[in-house]
Amino acid sequence: MLENLFGNYTAEKVLMYIFAYGEGYAREIERTMNLPFFPVNRQLSRFEDAGILAGKLKGKTKIYVFNPRYPFIEELKALLAKAYEYIPEDEKERYYRLRNRPRKSGKPL
Repeated sequence: MLENLFGNYTAEKVLMYIFAYGEGYAREIERTMNLPFFPVNRQLSRFEDAGILAGKLKGKTKIYVFNPRYPFIEELKALLAKAYEYIPEDEKERYYRLRNRPRKSGKPL
């Protein structure tokens, strides 16, 4: 939907993922969105270089979030929110449902 605006399909999916989940890292985005790792990692780096995303290290993993200092962040989020409304429900269920993180042994559901 927004791939022509953002330049490519991967860019759109990366931004929509960060919008939907609030944060993410390359391997997680790759697995969730069924995208190749290298383009996802390259796109995250491009967005970080442009100031749109900010990366922070948690151990060896670089977690990306929207950069609150980016001058058009509110407008970008509004655009992504509008685009999210038009995503079909089956696609939302497949890609944007709550993450399934590992659960501690013995922890109740």
